[in-house]
Amino acid sequence: MSRKIRLSLCGILLFLTPLVACTSSPNQSLSKIRLVEVTHSLFYAPQYVALTKGFFQAEGLEIELINGNGGDKTMTTLLAGQSDIILMGTEGAIYVTARGATEPVMAFAQLTQTDGTFLLSRKPISSFTWDQLEGRTLLGQRRGGMPEMVAEYVLRKHGLNPGKNLTVIQNIEFQNLGTAYASGTGEFAQLFEPVASKLEQEGKGNIVASFGTESGTLPYTVYLAKKTFIEQNPDAIKRFTRALYRAQQWIEKQPTAEIVKVLQPHFPELDSSLLSRVIDRYRAQKAWASNPLIDRKEYQHLLTIMKQAGELPKEIPYEQIVNTQISEEIINEK
Repeated sequence: MSRKIRLSLCGILLFLTPLVACTSSPNQSLSKIRLVEVTHSLFYAPQYVALTKGFFQAEGLEIELINGNGGDKTMTTLLAGQSDIILMGTEGAIYVTARGATEPVMAFAQLTQTDGTFLLSRKPISSFTWDQLEGRTLLGQRRGGMPEMVAEYVLRKHGLNPGKNLTVIQNIEFQNLGTAYASGTGEFAQLFEPVASKLEQEGKGNIVASFGTESGTLPYTVYLAKKTFIEQNPDAIKRFTRALYRAQQWIEKQPTAEIVKVLQPHFPELDSSLLSRVIDRYRAQKAWASNPLIDRKEYQHLLTIMKQAGELPKEIPYEQIVNTQISEEIINEK
């Protein structure tokens, strides 16, 4: 069963109601947006801030949040008309555009600007250098996904050649990676939070490096919608982006303890100390974009990473899949 969060200004649930244009007046009808996230993750903290703090509500939006459980499934919901907006990697839009999707998909706002994975070792390493992976086995992410492509980019940057002078395991499902590493698979592992910090907390691994810090900024996770949906619902898209921008600004200014309070309802299985550790780690590497605008140079960097990994099917121009008009308008509002 998909996890769904419904937020209503008037306490009314509008099931399968068509998206209608409206303002943020208290007497208006509520616009409902079906939002599918590629996975439920602390990496997407600003989104949950916007939900919990009522920033979407303030814009007259009801958000139905659904866990897509993977990139392919998430994109399918958009193409099949089962979602209005999806949150996933920019590479998803590049793949479907390169295949000649009948309905163009556009990225209109950015959420994260670095990779969100960390390198774990089985023993503490006081002075880690990447050449220590030579001849070792790395439990990695799924081939063709952005985490795996970033890992290859970082490894090559440090003179390592995946598959030649180190072994990379790529046949384990995303949700099972932490368990696999804890049970002894791989000497090193590339893992997202909070799995990485949880294993460290349990004494089953040690975080020694950040792939996000090493790979630099790029439009890692973005909001995508069909071009026709954006054209037909510009006001709703603006209000969605405005709420996101407000959350991005809020999270930059608040102390970690306050962010933990806001995120805790979305991650009840995690204790506050672990949440604090994860938030501090992501803040330190500036994982969350400070505004929704997708930068051209960062997009080109993403294409470089994909090309180096042999996963870029075609050079897709920035303008073909990135809509900057909405974010620019929101950022420049007085």
